Amino acid sequence: MSATATPAPAGEAEAPALPAAGSSFYTAMRLLPKERREAMYAVYAFCRAVDDVADDGGTREVRRAELDRWRADIDALYAGRPVARTRDLVGPIEQFDLKREDFQAVIDGMAMDAEEDIVAPDEATLDLYCDRVASAVGRLSVRIFGMPEADGIKLAWHQGRALQLTNILRDIDEDAERGRLYLPREKLTGIGLTDPTPMQAIMHPRIGEVCSAIAREAEEHYRATWEIIRRNPRKPTKASRLMAAAYHLYLKAVMRRGWAPPRARVKPGKLSLILVALRHGLV
Repeated sequence: MSATATPAPAGEAEAPALPAAGSSFYTAMRLLPKERREAMYAVYAFCRAVDDVADDGGTREVRRAELDRWRADIDALYAGRPVARTRDLVGPIEQFDLKREDFQAVIDGMAMDAEEDIVAPDEATLDLYCDRVASAVGRLSVRIFGMPEADGIKLAWHQGRALQLTNILRDIDEDAERGRLYLPREKLTGIGLTDPTPMQAIMHPRIGEVCSAIAREAEEHYRATWEIIRRNPRKPTKASRLMAAAYHLYLKAVMRRGWAPPRARVKPGKLSLILVALRHGLV
């Protein structure tokens, strides 16, 4: 359905949020031609806005209501009635055939965080969460990049899960401080933990077994990601290549550090990130 038709209501939208300069995402997006880069920035601004609602948007009732407003705004956008805060998405939707269900999936993923703190979800719920907050963004992205449809969807499926599982492993301490635990229930049960609090889980002497198993799953998704990337032209996969390579550095860094507390926050060396950017960003 068209995203243009009736003009947007009066009123100025705030300037769209941009990714932090120097971040892997920012570097990857800078590799894109102008029209694709601006489309990605519009998608990023949407994702950032709904993520802010989920994490810092007030009481649960307030957050739920605001995410419902976002759902209504996306529906209005696709009905040709864009409001000010969705206006920057009109062009990308028209040009790159972005799907309404992917925007709605992102909102649904943020709602999973907003409605209650996720603590030890079962494997199926964790996979659904990864699909909504990461692979749905990937599905929007690969259309903007110009990937062939079938391989683009497969790439979004695997790369989204690879990146999100990496985030989960990198952020287990920060998430626990917020009362969240994304490690799956089945694996926690395997080390003798039933209904643990986030802090109880991450301080458990065998938590490394759970994290190592998640890391192996992430590695499998990275391998599948690279198989898809290698069989496709370099130009539409350039940003995906850089993101996969940069995030894989984070996964390898937390694996080298290990899982025993206290866990220092890890970040790949600047030289490693520069080499990734040079390798995947110049050709």
